[in-house]
Amino acid sequence: MTPHLTVVEHPLVQHKLTLMRDKTTSTNSFRRLLREISLLLAYEITRELELTTMRIETPLQPMQAPTLEGKKLALISILRAGNGLMDGILELIPAARVGFIGLYRDPDTLQPVQYYCKVPGELEDRMVIAVDPMLATGNSSVAAIDMLKAKGARNLRFLCLLASPEGVERMRQAHPDVPIVTAALDERLDEHGYIVPGLGDAGDRMFGTK
Repeated sequence: MTPHLTVVEHPLVQHKLTLMRDKTTSTNSFRRLLREISLLLAYEITRELELTTMRIETPLQPMQAPTLEGKKLALISILRAGNGLMDGILELIPAARVGFIGLYRDPDTLQPVQYYCKVPGELEDRMVIAVDPMLATGNSSVAAIDMLKAKGARNLRFLCLLASPEGVERMRQAHPDVPIVTAALDERLDEHGYIVPGLGDAGDRMFGTK
């Protein structure tokens, strides 16, 4: 465990992740579990949101009560699989601004190819959380963070369901200032760039595609 990487070892997170890894888990159950686990991961990644106070009246007396400070945070889904994580986080933080970065991995080079980018304004004044279920080679994640920094983001976090040692190291080298929160650090990548033992292709399992 390093400051750059946080593995959320909460029993509910680990239990739900085991169910998601199981190849017999249905598409419907996989989606539901991903939404549930993203809620739990979101608690961890938002620990450092800044607070201020506001005066309110309880049924008994006035008080200075804590409330979030600054602009609404921004959630950035790395398409397409990032949408599954984002749905759960939005249940917890419904006022968040939302953006999308479309990247696909070239099957021969394993390098990311961009096809879409639409993000909220004033990223320099927001906590920005990029979400993608799998941190595998790290190439797509690094490319997405590059794009967000180019658009002004400074306070960045990366949230994923699974990470590989190779992907974590790639991110650490490229963006040491971006903390990673994940449910598990798996063993390695295989020759096709998939996380092992992993859970297969998160997008295919979420959407029922091959």
